[in-house]
Amino acid sequence: MNRDEKAAVVADLSGKFEKAQIAIVTDYRGLTVSKLEVLRRELKKNNAEIRIAKNTLIRRAVQGTSFEGMQDHLLGTTALTVSYDDPVAPAKILTDFAKDNPELVIRTAVLEGKVLSIDDLKALSSLPSREVLLSQVLSVMMAVPTSFVRVLNAVPQKVVYALQAIKEKKEQENN
Repeated sequence: MNRDEKAAVVADLSGKFEKAQIAIVTDYRGLTVSKLEVLRRELKKNNAEIRIAKNTLIRRAVQGTSFEGMQDHLLGTTALTVSYDDPVAPAKILTDFAKDNPELVIRTAVLEGKVLSIDDLKALSSLPSREVLLSQVLSVMMAVPTSFVRVLNAVPQKVVYALQAIKEKKEQENN
């Protein structure tokens, strides 16, 4: 790889880091190309991508970004997963894939400038997806006005029941 090609790779990676929310460093040694392609397709469905690059080029690309904390974990064969939207989806995909394929070893992740341990990443992967969280928040927000409307509706309804009972009582007295 000549100097221009290396500069292009560093520029490409730097652009990815500028847009990324999370970056996950993994070791892919022993993983077949077909398994890597399956992983790549699954990540692409969730607006994330996996990239294999030389550690020195990744180190240059992360300089001056919030992902500098990953430099200590760039050893050996490195595959870098970057997500642009939801940080939970790639964490979930990689942890599930690593369970079935022990060749893929997750080293670390960086989320918004904070270096995550393996346990932190597993905890992140156990969270519900963004859509599920939004629907849960929406259901909680809708519960309050719905309950309020039911309470407001109950007051006139009880008055109507009381008037109906008085009417029936007077009709019984007249008969």
